[in-house]
Amino acid sequence: MAGVILEGITKRFGSVVAVDNLTLKIGHGEFLFLLGPSGCGKTTLLRTIAGYERPDSGRLFFDDRESTHIHPSKRNIGMVFQNYALFPHMSVYKNVEFGLRVRRVHKPERRRRIMNSLEMVKLEDLAQRYPLQLSGGQQQRVALARAIVIDPDILLLDEPLGALDRKLRTDMQLELKMLQKKLKITTIFVTHDQEEALTMADRIVLMKDGRCEQLGSPLEIYERPATEFVASFIGAINFLAGTVVSVDPDVTEVRTPDGLRIIMDTVAGTVIGDRGTFVVRPEKLVLGRTMKPQYDNVMLGRIQNSLYMGDMTHYYIAVADRKLLVVEQNLSVNPALYEVGCEVFVHFDRRSVLAISMHNDSIASVERGAVQA
Repeated sequence: MAGVILEGITKRFGSVVAVDNLTLKIGHGEFLFLLGPSGCGKTTLLRTIAGYERPDSGRLFFDDRESTHIHPSKRNIGMVFQNYALFPHMSVYKNVEFGLRVRRVHKPERRRRIMNSLEMVKLEDLAQRYPLQLSGGQQQRVALARAIVIDPDILLLDEPLGALDRKLRTDMQLELKMLQKKLKITTIFVTHDQEEALTMADRIVLMKDGRCEQLGSPLEIYERPATEFVASFIGAINFLAGTVVSVDPDVTEVRTPDGLRIIMDTVAGTVIGDRGTFVVRPEKLVLGRTMKPQYDNVMLGRIQNSLYMGDMTHYYIAVADRKLLVVEQNLSVNPALYEVGCEVFVHFDRRSVLAISMHNDSIASVERGAVQA
């Protein structure tokens, strides 16, 4: 097990900067996720850590050992690819054995480690089958067993669950997280799936254009996004642009261009006249046919559309000149669904409102009423 330190890593492909001066420290045994849209540089960064790409500048350390220019075969890294890269002409046993053969591990020790790895991924009874005789989930487990059998210092996973169906993917997320905690291997996992990252990660690096947009725990990334990009990429969000019209030590009042009044907790340094972008998550909003006076923020709206999703319902509500998304859990046996076209009150607590940007020159360029999913 090793920690990983990246110091000012930059990787270019021609005129394209895939990774841009990125500095990051990954702790021993940490489960770190590289998350972001396609083309943000996460896979390039993973391949740089593995040694398959050489950085144009910057340094890479495994613990206190500089490894920037060490050959991939000398890095003791286990890697699982999205397509698993199994040898179709080899049995499960032989696939898992491959890395040990390359390392010239003696046969009795090879067998012990192979069977131990297969037991960890619950495939010991399928050792003599071939990849084409296995399901997608079983193939993924073979690839994982092959990666961990060499006792790697670092485990790298490049979207390994992307080819699985939703239910199997959810099951494998739980199993993989439990296995990682059991083995205590420093693990770096690339994904573009925000739910996957929120479910499994110790920390998330959310990337954009080769840079780290925000680094933090799943709770920090979701509940306290640092930028508009982070807020819009992780989960659904309601954006509100407005101007501060009153401030006291505890409570700040904001007015939007279409006249909505928003009450929020005061952020240090806020002054009257500040303009900015404010966000509130759709599950923090509460609907009611009558006004609920215990909430700081109450708005009257009309339901324009709804999506029943089994465990929850998404409501799209016209409020003033904007559209708000409200997500309600269907908790009762017979949930009382609101009809399209009916008037409802939208409520939310002032603690649910987060200031993303605050400035004095102009309102942030966020389209009024935009709902980002």
